[in-house]
Amino acid sequence: MEDVKKRILEFIAVAQLRGTTQGKILCFHGPPGVGKTSIARSIARALNRQYFRFSVGGMTDVAEIKGHRRTYVGAMPGKLIQCLKKTKTENPVVLIDEVDKIGKGYQGDPSAALLELLDPEQNANFLDHYLDVNVDLSKVLFICTANILHTIPEPLRDRMEMIDVSGYVAEEKRAIAERYLIPAAEKLSGLSESNLSIHESAVDELIRHYCRESGVRNLQKHIERIMRRAAYNIVSGETEKVAVSVDNLEGFVGKAKFSHDRMYDETPPGVVMGLAWTAMGGSTLYIETTARAMAGDKDGSLETTGHLGDVMKESTRIAFTYAKGFTSKLFNNKTLEKSNIHLHVPEGATPKDGPSAGVTIVTALVSLAQGKPVRHNLAMTGELSLTGKVLPVGGIKEKTIAAKRVGVDCIILPSENKKDFGDLPDFITEGLEVHFADNYEDVYKVAFPE
Repeated sequence: MEDVKKRILEFIAVAQLRGTTQGKILCFHGPPGVGKTSIARSIARALNRQYFRFSVGGMTDVAEIKGHRRTYVGAMPGKLIQCLKKTKTENPVVLIDEVDKIGKGYQGDPSAALLELLDPEQNANFLDHYLDVNVDLSKVLFICTANILHTIPEPLRDRMEMIDVSGYVAEEKRAIAERYLIPAAEKLSGLSESNLSIHESAVDELIRHYCRESGVRNLQKHIERIMRRAAYNIVSGETEKVAVSVDNLEGFVGKAKFSHDRMYDETPPGVVMGLAWTAMGGSTLYIETTARAMAGDKDGSLETTGHLGDVMKESTRIAFTYAKGFTSKLFNNKTLEKSNIHLHVPEGATPKDGPSAGVTIVTALVSLAQGKPVRHNLAMTGELSLTGKVLPVGGIKEKTIAAKRVGVDCIILPSENKKDFGDLPDFITEGLEVHFADNYEDVYKVAFPE
């Protein structure tokens, strides 16, 4: 989390020189369980200021923020006035949690009410309906957290300084578990190092086969589960000291949730591994295609399954058009033009959408037309224009981590994402062969080496 820490320290340094934090509202965004709320609490501790948290997830009533008028029965001031009353200071650190899940009810739009609160130009004279007197909130340091950005209204997003808190790789998770999660769980369960030891290989096994999500909340639950079982064994007199290793881990946390790393060890013709971003972090996504010859001189058609969203359905149509032209021009291959193509994205119950699968779909179709599998251990991401230009995508860090987790050693990224890949720490990019593509020909050369 070097870049996150550096950004916060820069922010504090400027505040120290100016003597005030006015003018900036920080917003930490990233998957669940990566420590966004903990960072906000740490900032308050570091600045030696009072800390107040309130969640706006599902909030539908503007009065929660702006207060009720005193003419109503049960009228109360808004959350911010309550905060100042509780913290007894005019410069607390206020965490507004889950700002991406704010509701919208018949009483108005709370996200619009947050604009006055979070605008550095306006919040020096914030008006609460209950007090009906202007209150100066300019000395308050506001910190927001969110899982996804596209559900935050644009005017609200514009007032925030976005800081991306992305998921952790296995090495980071191991360090967090050893330094913080295990000692904290031992303290909670009344155990100590003298009667419990968890081997490093058991922690690695937990991370790899039980807790693959981006955050560490699930890992914490599994470690606490081990502690409870160990405490039971000690109290019931089965043993005086518990040693947890890979061999007996199953007895503590049950069978592994992820028994295999990926669906295909070697992909057959027509199947390609893509990379996807989700709110939980990155994941690998297979694109499968099969062909059935059409009777007579009918033109080829495309059928899609796999719970695809509108954007991804459009991607498949663009990819099908481009792949037909590419195979026919380059190899004089008419398979796609004369076949009924069925394209499926496995795990049909999971909705999939987003503009980053174009390159993967074309490669799957070209592989199917040639009857030739793509290079082993290859994954790719990128959107494709109708003329074959590879367009940039987001979530490069999460996608790279997902590729590395399943043992991929070669990835193809859009050339405009070179800067994002260059920002990644060495332990993520180590051992990865990466190719940057400007147009589809660049992808083809890597996917089908001669």
